[in-house]
Amino acid sequence: MSLQLDCPECEQPTPPGRCVWCDHPLEGEVPGSAGDPGRGWRALPAWAYGYVRGLLRVEGREQVVLLNHLVKWSVLGGAVGILAGVASATFLVLLALATETREANIWLLGLLPLAGVAIGLAYHYRGGRAAEGNNLILDEVHGLADHLRAPTPREGVPLRMAPFVLVGTVVTHLFGGSAGREGTGIQMASSLGDTFSRALRLGPEDRRILLIASIAGGFGSVFGVPLAGTVFALEVQSVGRMRYEALVPALTAAIVGDRVADAIFVVTGLPHAPTPTVALEGIPLDPALIGLVALAGLAFALASILFSEMLYGFRRMYRIAIRWSPARPLVGGLIVIALTLLVGTTDYLGLSLPLIERSYEGDVIAGAFLLKIVFTTLTVGAGFQGGEVTPLFVIGATLGAALATPLGVPPELLAAVGLVAVFAGATNTPLACTVMGVELFGSEAFVYLAVGCVVSYVFSAHRGIYESQRIDTPKDKHVGLATEQDATVRALMQRRRPWLPRSRRRP
Repeated sequence: MSLQLDCPECEQPTPPGRCVWCDHPLEGEVPGSAGDPGRGWRALPAWAYGYVRGLLRVEGREQVVLLNHLVKWSVLGGAVGILAGVASATFLVLLALATETREANIWLLGLLPLAGVAIGLAYHYRGGRAAEGNNLILDEVHGLADHLRAPTPREGVPLRMAPFVLVGTVVTHLFGGSAGREGTGIQMASSLGDTFSRALRLGPEDRRILLIASIAGGFGSVFGVPLAGTVFALEVQSVGRMRYEALVPALTAAIVGDRVADAIFVVTGLPHAPTPTVALEGIPLDPALIGLVALAGLAFALASILFSEMLYGFRRMYRIAIRWSPARPLVGGLIVIALTLLVGTTDYLGLSLPLIERSYEGDVIAGAFLLKIVFTTLTVGAGFQGGEVTPLFVIGATLGAALATPLGVPPELLAAVGLVAVFAGATNTPLACTVMGVELFGSEAFVYLAVGCVVSYVFSAHRGIYESQRIDTPKDKHVGLATEQDATVRALMQRRRPWLPRSRRRP
């Protein structure tokens, strides 16, 4: 490395001789000597000359490369967005028809166990790796990144995942299973997007970036929140770290996917309003109210922990008690029917979106959130298809409404904060959930939404519904969490179960 001096004129580091920034003479050189005519742009004041030289030293080649990056990933992200938007619109239309049919024919709930067996048989004999769901997608994202360090064969996300999860989720909702829809949107988009990238023969790094864009496109188009979908795709991969190399295609895919889905809904005459919202206006920024929302955030975190633990625990119990996987949904369906008869209402079947609308008015029972946790974890844990996010919305909104009266907080505000905060705690994505809250409810409640999401995220510890999520940075260095490189949520949750027989633990 050559010797660097500090120029006494412009204070910039420069090799000996003359300053490369302001042309100030160094080490004995004086103005007017050879190479310094003392006129033209070299005769400018030192500060002005530094700016001129800095401008002239900009390499146009770098901008050409970055322009190519923008064009390339905008085109590829747009293509993935089109696939995600068409898939999500198709799914949402079929889901709406299935929900209407079930509500008009409640007797279909009696066929839920048989529908579960059909889903279980299809995945057991023909599903292959598609049965791993969202965890397979995160594993593939991490695996493609690891491939750059130590090349290993990557099979990719199978194309069959898209039709399997589409049919499986629609059947689950048609017969009354309590499940969500985010998993279906993400899996369909990722399956189609990764197949598209393999058809283009893209390398591992480009495939990984396009897979992240597929997550953004699927999430953004299903919920109608493109900005939140973008941040979610960058944030969900690892706890405590965001990856920006996929920012351009993720944003493009999310926006294009949302617009394509919305256009399809306009053509079909159906509304693209997948999540009930309420207008949060005229809410002052009150320190006392912020403290109350933060206090509620602790409860939202506990709800997210309970959901994650029960989901993980029921999956383990089904596997231990029932060896043959197609029989697990049969038992799960029978349990859901028994619980429905026990509570005497069908409010907790399917998406349960009416519960969110009633939560904004404070018209829900105190234990509604707990019942939705039980119904959903029993359904999804048994092997029925669907996501967990919409049930988490319902859990958060109903819990927020239940806490509103004792805390003295407007129910519509706390229900809205709970809707996104429980989701933030269960997925370890506080920024994405805050952005989602703004997209759904407006910017006037931004501070309250952010406080609720951040408190829930921190207090939920290192649990979550995505077992393949890696722990990049512990939430606090004093919690005594020793995480080796590439530790996952699955590994940490397994450590907390010493009562499980060692032979029963997943390797």
